Amino acid sequence: MSKKLIRFDWAIKKLLRHKANFGILEGFLSELLRFDVTIESILESEGNQQDEYDKYNRVDILVKSQNNELMLVEVQNDSEIDYFQRMLFGVSKLVTEYIKEGEPYGTIKKIYSINIVYFGLGQGKDYVYEYKGEFIGVHENDILLPTALQKQNFNVEKVADIFPKYYILKVNNFNNVAKDTLDEWVYFLKNSEVKDNFKAKGLDKAKEKLRYETLSEEEKKMYDRFQENRRIEISVEYTTKLEAKQEKAIEMAKTMLADNEPNERIAKYTGLSLEQIEQLRNEKN
Repeated sequence: MSKKLIRFDWAIKKLLRHKANFGILEGFLSELLRFDVTIESILESEGNQQDEYDKYNRVDILVKSQNNELMLVEVQNDSEIDYFQRMLFGVSKLVTEYIKEGEPYGTIKKIYSINIVYFGLGQGKDYVYEYKGEFIGVHENDILLPTALQKQNFNVEKVADIFPKYYILKVNNFNNVAKDTLDEWVYFLKNSEVKDNFKAKGLDKAKEKLRYETLSEEEKKMYDRFQENRRIEISVEYTTKLEAKQEKAIEMAKTMLADNEPNERIAKYTGLSLEQIEQLRNEKN
């Protein structure tokens, strides 16, 4: 029987940076990117330079593979309207950071931007999105290809192989039915659980190393505080939405009162109780 495991975003911050746990992240990247990934090192990025471990609305980890590729894995819990633009900024920053002054442009590393989001980003029903950058002819509708020399020099087959690759996993869209090994990873990302029959790369290691019982006492305290902070943040967000809804209902009720609408009609359209409406009527008078 499967057990609840440590959440992936907390694991990124505290556990997956250790070489002994690289296999977990390697498995996830291999399943998503559809080729075997071996991590050479964990590099510094904006998220892991922060000392405050109690705020986990966003965490990231920057990986350098043995093939000299950069893979930025980011987890975002709270909604951000400009998240697409931030994805672009993060990749653009990496492009400039990891080319030395005076080096030819051909040394720019291939970058993968992997974004795990727990909110409704954009409009779309799927739960895994892949950005495929191709140059397509406006008149001929053909795909622009690299020359034979470019293919040889840069070890690419398509122009898109040079440009950054973006992935978005909209975890909340997943219906919890795992049809393949990537689905098994999405199931884990959504539920912090690995079923006994799951075969995806890295999940066996996750099942072994991301158990709460294996944490040190200090790590358990940090994780418990993280969980409590998330509960508080969710509660505050829910309360804020309820208050905003209530305020909107009250404004509508005041407008209807000004038009001398009966209490029963106001209650029907605002959801306020007759007592609340009568109190607003008395305040108006």
